[in-house]
Amino acid sequence: MHDALTAEKAGVAATAIITDRFVPTAKAMATVQGMSDYPFAVIPHPIASNTEQTLREKAVDAVRQCVEILLQGETQADA
Repeated sequence: MHDALTAEKAGVAATAIITDRFVPTAKAMATVQGMSDYPFAVIPHPIASNTEQTLREKAVDAVRQCVEILLQGETQADA
């Protein structure tokens, strides 16, 4: 989350992937950095004990969310 916020502040489009257990922490970090509405992808926790298939499914979902977030930012910048 920190890296994504830092990139955004430097003018580089970015997003983060967070497991659902850490959503409150991610929101707090964004708020502290003055970006309380910062969007990020959320996937189910945990990661470490997942099968390869489950990890692939989570990765596909994370990529879908990230693309959506980044394209929304592009649309807002073009407006």
